[in-house]
Amino acid sequence: MQDTCPECGSTHLTRDDQRGEIVCADCGLVVDASALVSDRGQRGSKEDTGREARGWGPVISPLMPDKGLFSEIGVPTRDFQGNSLSRHASLKFYHLRKLNHRLRAARTHQRNLVVALLGGGIAVAVVGFIDDRHRLSATVRLLVHAAAAAFALFVLGGLPPIQVGESVLHFGWAGSVIATLGVIWVLNLFNFMDGIDGIAASEAVFIVCSGALLVLVHGQYTQTVAVGLAFGAAALGFLLWNWPPAKIFMGDVGSGYLGYVISVMAIAAARDMPAAVWIWLILGGVFFVDATVTLVRRAIRRERLYEAHRSHAYQRLARRWGSHERVTLAVMLVNLAWLLPCALMAALHPGAAIWISVGALAPLLLAAVVAGAGRRDSDP
Repeated sequence: MQDTCPECGSTHLTRDDQRGEIVCADCGLVVDASALVSDRGQRGSKEDTGREARGWGPVISPLMPDKGLFSEIGVPTRDFQGNSLSRHASLKFYHLRKLNHRLRAARTHQRNLVVALLGGGIAVAVVGFIDDRHRLSATVRLLVHAAAAAFALFVLGGLPPIQVGESVLHFGWAGSVIATLGVIWVLNLFNFMDGIDGIAASEAVFIVCSGALLVLVHGQYTQTVAVGLAFGAAALGFLLWNWPPAKIFMGDVGSGYLGYVISVMAIAAARDMPAAVWIWLILGGVFFVDATVTLVRRAIRRERLYEAHRSHAYQRLARRWGSHERVTLAVMLVNLAWLLPCALMAALHPGAAIWISVGALAPLLLAAVVAGAGRRDSDP
């Protein structure tokens, strides 16, 4: 941490724990925009004893729900005398824990997640439904997608601080712009990748459930976890009917909504775990790499990017193998055997998460190129 202000040379620096910043008290320059409280500022410090303040209770952090000052209610099985709790007492603890989580969500930024998912999600689903029935122009769809993404970022308070190496960086308004473009890309990406039976639904189940569970591994229980598991269960129910050979199909109304929910939940998860963006990028690696490589190659050939085509790697493999099921199972195998362990490693070592994501996606990039992602439909 700097001891002097680079603007005026003053040594009078103050810490703003509400914003996670170190500010020069003389000229007002923000010297450090990613300052986190690590060992001081804990609640309950005994400052009236004349001794050095000692931390009592959880660490205050602007990146945690209620700044880390919430009470955590456990799941006791015995009372203070060691006797087993009665069923009635256990039920009381269950309701107390449930009420505590609801109160936490009611007074923190977590309450906005449902608003973001429903508000923008309904708009995405409606425009997808109309496009399924009556073709809409790409401009209209893009405008609605952009409005939905901007709405989500507005409700969530912009892009949260992101962990890059050992630093946690705040990107301000530029981060919100980048995040809006990211939501638009993931939203359309799922539409592009929903080309064979079961692949989009199974990918959604894997990403949201794994992402939610990895937040738990990090020691956080937030509304992101509950919403992720609930959404994953709903997608799993759809997958039972969408599994090859599919009996029902999601269309643009479903695929676009899946992509929107996943991208918004990744942003929401970053508020509880700054490395979450890299973790969710790893989890969706198969879709992100295949769609991106295909888009770049088609853009280089100056093809119309919104025109229907069959040049994704998974589509070429489905034609080569003559089976939707084999391709979907192959994607699931890559997810479980490679991407999930990489994501777990990133969750356990957040300082290296960005480099772990690079290492996780590099083999997928090579595989997509070898499989022919982005080649012309007529090419073998």
